[in-house]
Amino acid sequence: MKQPNDVFNDFQARMSDLLKNSPAKDVEKNVRAMLSQGFSKLDLVTREEFDTQTQVLVRTRARLEELERRVAELEQKLPVTPAP
Repeated sequence: MKQPNDVFNDFQARMSDLLKNSPAKDVEKNVRAMLSQGFSKLDLVTREEFDTQTQVLVRTRARLEELERRVAELEQKLPVTPAP
């Protein structure tokens, strides 16, 4: 299945090829503007933002695993009390 970016890039490439030999350069500019406007309405993030959040998630996950390990160690040290 094609990704949305692939579909739009393919569409843009086809439109560019179609308009290359045409005097309708204004149409290409309008299509680009229309695509840009459409993208701005979508809830998208930049690659840089995505990569930053991925790094934050990796660090958070590592911290969580460390804390889970420490809690397990502390639980092992607790005296066992019989249930009432």
